Amino acid sequence: MKQVVKNILLSVLCVAWAATEVCAADNLTVSDRETKGSFLLSEAAVVYDEADGVTVKTVAGLFAADVGRVTGRGAVLRTDMEGVRWAFIFGTAGGNRYIRCLAEAGKIDVSPLKDGWERFVVRQVEKPFPGVDEALVIAGSDRRGAAYGAFTLSEKMGVSPFYWWADVPVRRMDKVCVQADYVSATPSVRFRGIFLNDEGWGLNPWAAKTFEKELGNIGPKTYAKVCELILRLKGNMLAPAMHTCSTPFYVNPENKVVADSFGIMITTSHCEPLLFNNASKLEWDTATDGDWDYSKNKATILKKLDARVREAAPYENVYTLAMRGLHDAGMRGDLTDDEKVRLLEEAITDQRGFSQNMFGSRWRLFRRFSCLIRKHSTCMSAGFPFRMR
Repeated sequence: MKQVVKNILLSVLCVAWAATEVCAADNLTVSDRETKGSFLLSEAAVVYDEADGVTVKTVAGLFAADVGRVTGRGAVLRTDMEGVRWAFIFGTAGGNRYIRCLAEAGKIDVSPLKDGWERFVVRQVEKPFPGVDEALVIAGSDRRGAAYGAFTLSEKMGVSPFYWWADVPVRRMDKVCVQADYVSATPSVRFRGIFLNDEGWGLNPWAAKTFEKELGNIGPKTYAKVCELILRLKGNMLAPAMHTCSTPFYVNPENKVVADSFGIMITTSHCEPLLFNNASKLEWDTATDGDWDYSKNKATILKKLDARVREAAPYENVYTLAMRGLHDAGMRGDLTDDEKVRLLEEAITDQRGFSQNMFGSRWRLFRRFSCLIRKHSTCMSAGFPFRMR
């Protein structure tokens, strides 16, 4: 892997890794020696449920590959138990039929996951189903909780989250033996992720010239690797590349599908209202769209923002309600501070209004918060009511 890419992510992501540890102290050990009561993971099939969603399926495949990185023999992926003696059962507590059956029969306890956010349990079960000798079960409260459980076990086996980006060597073992009775804690920080800022000096040219030469830019292949890393680091959010050198995230329809396949939420910076990147002519072209000036071109701006919310609505997102000029420039127009305050309040009220119309009764479930930056100091001084209703 190119050294420049290692430097980019090691400098930014090691902080994220250190800050997002979510697991409570409990019993989860991995060894290359069989002992009484250990589960022989290296001989197990990875069993998931197709009904559990694309993220579970994606992570099941990655975990099976991790077993192969450790042992040299990739685990078999299964959606049934036929002929399986050792089963690694993986999924969400509500979405995997095998996990539901075991819980209903009282063979595993998933009660800590009730109403949980990104939590998981790891349990061992003897004779879970007819013909199956033993199972190791990772059950998540949701898709990311399940993924964190699988990747926690990957790390215990010796697969670093940076195995691909930084070529971290994987510890080899002939056998992988697990002993587990484990319950994770709820993440202490709810939203954790990466902002791919200032990508023009490293990530963008690397992707354009080596990894996605067919696009000549950052695209779904690169975002897949970034999202995998975020998930392995127990993150849940990505603010995509947004400078003029990069193709805007939503211009390529595959990007949002890829992010969702890893269970990663998309968000944007302070200068990208409602996931809309006006820095690129592919999103906003002043020659055809007019000036990005809310006081004079409100209808066109709202039409663009409304279309973006509709496009993104089927996926998980963290929306920024804001109004600035093009890219990171100040608000357009020769406005006094009082006029800026009134216009900003109008813009945010409008964005909140059509977002409420889009999401209907679900809007009341949205978490809302104000995030203040230095560039808003004049608006704050002029009396802008920084609050979210």
